[in-house]
Amino acid sequence: MSNKMWGGRFSEGPDAIMEEINASIDFDKKLYSQDIAGSKAHVRMLAKQEIVPADDAKAIEQGLDTIAGEIEAGDFTFSRALEDIHMNVESRLSDLIGPNAGRLHTARSRNDQVATDFRLWVRDTLDTLDGQLLELQSTFAGKAEEFANAVMPGFTHLQSAQPVTFGHHMMAYVEMLSRDRGRVQDARKRMNECPLGSAALAGTSFPIDRHMTAEALGFDRPTANSLDGVSDRDFALEALSAASICAMHLSRFAEELVIWSSAQFRFVKLSDKFSTGSSIMPQKRNPDAAELVRAKSGRIIGALNALLIVMKGLPLAYSKDMQEDKEQVFDALQNLSLCVAAMTGMVADLEPNVKELKKAAGSGYSTATDLADWLVRTLGMPFRNAHHVTGSLVAMAAERNIELHKLTLEDMQTVEPTITEDVFSVLSVDKSVRSRVSFGGTAPANVKKQAKSWLKKLEKEKAAKQ
Repeated sequence: MSNKMWGGRFSEGPDAIMEEINASIDFDKKLYSQDIAGSKAHVRMLAKQEIVPADDAKAIEQGLDTIAGEIEAGDFTFSRALEDIHMNVESRLSDLIGPNAGRLHTARSRNDQVATDFRLWVRDTLDTLDGQLLELQSTFAGKAEEFANAVMPGFTHLQSAQPVTFGHHMMAYVEMLSRDRGRVQDARKRMNECPLGSAALAGTSFPIDRHMTAEALGFDRPTANSLDGVSDRDFALEALSAASICAMHLSRFAEELVIWSSAQFRFVKLSDKFSTGSSIMPQKRNPDAAELVRAKSGRIIGALNALLIVMKGLPLAYSKDMQEDKEQVFDALQNLSLCVAAMTGMVADLEPNVKELKKAAGSGYSTATDLADWLVRTLGMPFRNAHHVTGSLVAMAAERNIELHKLTLEDMQTVEPTITEDVFSVLSVDKSVRSRVSFGGTAPANVKKQAKSWLKKLEKEKAAKQ
């Protein structure tokens, strides 16, 4: 038996294996609300343009509302034989109102239908993600304000470099997340064109009003080219690209949490809510939430790569390959949403070990650059000379297994006779961070000012979204 939705050309039904590989309802049923919203906008337009009778349009719209209610209540039976969400909805509509349900598909194709549904879903999800990232930004900024004075080691190559503040480190992620949100918002703006009415690939001979349906669905405009409208998936690729960069940022901080919460570092304590234990080692507190955020970044980045590979060889317009666009997008964006929620909880509950951080900040000769700067600023020494003198003093301290500030003035003067007692004023980690007053520097006053500015801005954004 042929498929009743498209089987007029066929004398027998698909093989079981064909049905298995062809069906997408197991995952694209997630698009049901977008599919029904698109259908309602389409049928209203058809009625306004007198392409279908008003009474039939009203019955179709009422039937679609019934179907939406059934799906939301869990009373709808999805059929794999009907392939996808579009055919499942249309088949049920036919059960409810009879043959006139077939009028709904006038002047459209599954090609423009799915392109519209998918854009709507991605757009809705990007809006949700932007709100979540706003909350995470606020959480980082709040932590930065609270610990603007807490000194910690700054690292390059995961080795002590210069002292910074914990607040300054938190603010770095506020800035990263700002750019992540910018990419999300930019992707959302660029994708906000409506493919509905492109039909299969060439448009339609019916006198449809594409601007009406675009406006009804919240799009800025209809897509300008019907071929592009049905074959474009760069909106999904751009969303995945923004998601991948964001996931990478989250993964970097997750990695830091894993390191910082270890017994070897003891820089921070993660709350019990975001830690787990061991089945055999009772002393363990494992940073599993951070580790999973770190791992899921690979999954999200992999989705971008997968969709790029699907799309790279496809001629215009639609090919069935594009059915493989949704699963990885659904999975990636939903997992990013989960990661952002988990990270927001971890950062909110994070307890920095201020004493341990300060102790570590002074290790590894982290104020050596301050010494070099002092030689330049106070003695008028060229920086390259100052760098050499400081390196010699660090070597002396390392040979004696002491910190830089433990060298005596006499020790230092054996390397550079013009050094004075004032040099010790720059060798403490507290004075080091307070001196970094350049714009964007780690000085606590800078950090507090930036954190307060961001928190004020973010609160305004939250209020505007409500």
